[in-house]
Amino acid sequence: MATTGPRKAPIVLALLLAAVLAAAFIPQAALAASGGVMGGRSSSSSSSSSKYRRSSSSGSERNSYYSSRTTYVSVGTPAPPSVATGAGEGPGAVFWMVAIGLVLLVAVAAYRCRPRTTVVKLQVAMLGWAKPFQQELNEIADRVRASNKPAYKLMLTETICSLSRHKDCCVFSSLSVDVKNGTDSWEEHFDEISIEERSKFDEETLYSLEGIKRTKEYSKKQDGSRNEYIVVTIIVAANGALEFPKITRPADLEAVVKKLNSIRAGDIWGIHVLWTPQEENDVLTEEKLLADYPHLRPHYDD
Repeated sequence: MATTGPRKAPIVLALLLAAVLAAAFIPQAALAASGGVMGGRSSSSSSSSSKYRRSSSSGSERNSYYSSRTTYVSVGTPAPPSVATGAGEGPGAVFWMVAIGLVLLVAVAAYRCRPRTTVVKLQVAMLGWAKPFQQELNEIADRVRASNKPAYKLMLTETICSLSRHKDCCVFSSLSVDVKNGTDSWEEHFDEISIEERSKFDEETLYSLEGIKRTKEYSKKQDGSRNEYIVVTIIVAANGALEFPKITRPADLEAVVKKLNSIRAGDIWGIHVLWTPQEENDVLTEEKLLADYPHLRPHYDD
């Protein structure tokens, strides 16, 4: 019986160690954060593609008519007086050279005139004391139903104005710009970005997309931690190939925001605005910020 105590000691120590490790990993609720999303998007494929098809078909009809008529003349009529070419080539060769040149010009023009759509994702991390910004986003979601292009523009402008009022709280940001050409699906890329960002929320407590709104109560218990950060993500799809400066300073962020706000309502295909935390007393800690938003970079003073 005297040896029972020493044998049990390693077991007790192992249990204590397991309890300590479990305590270190269990309180994940402190790293969780509620999230809100608002916005909407339209589809350019139906109208633009049908218009493009009509233009292409009419152009091809004109080209085929011109080609058949020219072939008929060159084959069925007497040859016109010969033109000196310097290389002993006949007028038929000259015609084909001109025709090939015209085809190449048309191909280059069609390539340059392809419809382009730019998908922009601007992400900004703000210090947690910017509580009014969080509340203003909730109010924008209540007021604006993004179901058409004028509403997209209104939501973009209101969000940017609110962000600009709290620019002194902006400490990190990231920017990605993707230009989709021709048949590339900007809608698919837009949706992928939005879903990826929404999946970072522990709970989506506010949803307002395509004119449909729903809310839910945040189920996680708060641990009284200080709200360290607020992250807002602005995703915009706009007509054309847009260029934005790289963000390294606060002035660069202001330039990007100004560029976004300059997009005309008729050129905006869609906008999604996501922010976390959405609940007033929720917490977004530095640990979760670094884990979920690794592309954010700090701003350096001018």
